Amino acid sequence: MDIQGEYRLDAPPEQVWRDLNDPEVLRECIPGCESMSKVGDDEYECDVIAKFGPVKAKFKSRLAVCDSNPPHSYAIVGEGKGGVAGFGKGRADVRLTPDGVGTLLSYNASLSVGGKLAQIGSRLLGATTRKLSDQFFSAFSARFD
Repeated sequence: MDIQGEYRLDAPPEQVWRDLNDPEVLRECIPGCESMSKVGDDEYECDVIAKFGPVKAKFKSRLAVCDSNPPHSYAIVGEGKGGVAGFGKGRADVRLTPDGVGTLLSYNASLSVGGKLAQIGSRLLGATTRKLSDQFFSAFSARFD
């Protein structure tokens, strides 16, 4: 499954970049995130409770930042394991473009799932993933208002 989006942020790319790389900011913005910690250079672990239709689970996730080009672009690759609920793997390519005094953040993400998550159907999974993405970017955008 692929999703993409764009958000206009009222902050310069350097500030947006800093916040996108701050584990505490990310923890506050990721829906259902209980904890996030840096475990290495550009590597993070987090615990996230998420509900996809009838499937609700706590996902133990590992994220890594790669292809970093500060403050313009990077990619985030990750994997989350939710026990009997299944797993998810994905990659998001993020680009920051100056837009007047602000920044245009655009992303393209791909996600694959297995286990019970794969059984709930791509339409419901896609809708829920888009909703969670919008919740994250709404919370992140609000930091710059």
